Amino acid sequence: MSPARIDPYLAGNFLVTIDGVSTTHCSEVSGLEAAIDVVDYRAGDSKENSAVKLAGLRRFSNVTLRRGLTSDASLWTWFNNVLSGAMNRTSATIQLLDAQDNPLWSWNLINAWPCRWAGPSLVANSSEVAMETVEICYESLQANPPQ
Repeated sequence: MSPARIDPYLAGNFLVTIDGVSTTHCSEVSGLEAAIDVVDYRAGDSKENSAVKLAGLRRFSNVTLRRGLTSDASLWTWFNNVLSGAMNRTSATIQLLDAQDNPLWSWNLINAWPCRWAGPSLVANSSEVAMETVEICYESLQANPPQ
């Protein structure tokens, strides 16, 4: 008897919620990444010329949100507050949803704030959607896998 097949989740149904900012319908979320620096340390009692690997600083890549530009200016307002000196670190949650909009995985960005905003490329003969991009930096990441 072979083990039950486990299919991967589809990446197209997700929700972004930012505390203090409206729930954001984005067309793309990218950059969700965590890493740990590796520190080489030479043990003093070792006669071998090799290093012990130690865990260093935790690093979290900035998350980039892309969405169609609408009358909802909440992401711009959040970024503009930081531009004006009103730093407001908050939490943001990215949820991967199933076809019935039930959460499968979620990631919590702790002490998040917008560090970059980009407006749309405007081209006179284009019929593409005007997009805005917001880059969010954060200090810690909590992942909540399915139970």
